[in-house]
Amino acid sequence: MHKVSGSIRIAVSVACGWLLAAASAGAFELKSADIAEGSKLTNAQVFSGFGCSGENISPELHWSHAPAGTKSFALTVYDPDAPTGSGWWHWVVYDLPATTTDLPRGVGKSAKLPEGAHEGRNDFGTTDFGGACPPHGDKPHHYIFTIYALKIEKLEVPADATAALIGYNVKANSLGSATLKARYGR
Repeated sequence: MHKVSGSIRIAVSVACGWLLAAASAGAFELKSADIAEGSKLTNAQVFSGFGCSGENISPELHWSHAPAGTKSFALTVYDPDAPTGSGWWHWVVYDLPATTTDLPRGVGKSAKLPEGAHEGRNDFGTTDFGGACPPHGDKPHHYIFTIYALKIEKLEVPADATAALIGYNVKANSLGSATLKARYGR
């Protein structure tokens, strides 16, 4: 057994204390009362159209522990498994004020976005939440809900910007992100 000097013990103790404090501060995270990580989406989050007969209601989402310096948020919902060659954007919300920590269920239907926030065009061609609707017989698709903490208050994008253009600007200004993944097949 080796002896450890007092100064090394103190340094290790200080480092461990700092790591514990950082861990207890929490990492940026995204959660939902409607969706559990890795779970199957319910009929509420399934599209109504394109051969699907869901309710097309956005889920409740809430986030915490945003990075220091966050000036706004953006949210995307993306299906990388869509047979398009480029995936499918189901929802894009941006210019969410830095004070925002949640979006209620049914944004765009029974609930409103926070003042100043905008919805971008999704791949259904609308500016609202578009639920899951994979082709019949495809393996279950993955739906990635991502909240981004941004270092700017407003994205400077045209009102009719594509999800890809918004996504480019979001990633260019991101301080960090948190995801919640679900799946759905039919």
